[in-house]
Amino acid sequence: MKKHDDVLSIIEELKKLYPDDICSLNYEKDYELLFAVRLAAQCTDERVNQITPALYERFPTLESLAQADVAEVERYVHSTGFFRAKARDIVLASQMLLEKYGGKVPDNMDDLLKLPGVGRKTANLILGDVYNTPGVVVADTHCIRITGLLGLTDGTKDPAKVESQLRAVLPPDESNAFCHRVVLHGRAVCIARRPQCQNCTLRPWCSHFAKTTEETK
Repeated sequence: MKKHDDVLSIIEELKKLYPDDICSLNYEKDYELLFAVRLAAQCTDERVNQITPALYERFPTLESLAQADVAEVERYVHSTGFFRAKARDIVLASQMLLEKYGGKVPDNMDDLLKLPGVGRKTANLILGDVYNTPGVVVADTHCIRITGLLGLTDGTKDPAKVESQLRAVLPPDESNAFCHRVVLHGRAVCIARRPQCQNCTLRPWCSHFAKTTEETK
């Protein structure tokens, strides 16, 4: 595992590279972010951002989504894949938000996980972006892969283990922003099938780069 100073150096370098640590999903209301994350499963954020304006124009309130015909919602979210499950979860979650939580997105992990289609990744993102909860870790595919390469985790692909290991090394007030920046880095530089290691300014602290450099000597 990385030394504390190395962890802080990685965080600071990512801040320089990506000053804006915002989520790439567009939303105006808290529940819209919740549903956008659900739609983004096995789909790009770009595609989700393309289809949600029409969805929310047709269903502009949580009440309208709760009363929606699932088949109609399916037509709006079809291009995101797994559209039947996603449409069903959006309608059921809308109903639960109104019936159990007064129309507000919960501010704690236990209640968030009760919502249809919500797992720890989604719940952590809501806690971090909506409620600014310290210490949250959004263990998405970019985060799992890149933190493993950097040596911030032991290389496990288990999201729960990655979350736990990152919580142990990241400063709580930096963890949410760190995860957003890692996603941006995964799209711009540390690309899964063609990582641009020679152009990566995280090289001085990257375990994968150090290992591959040593192997080529």
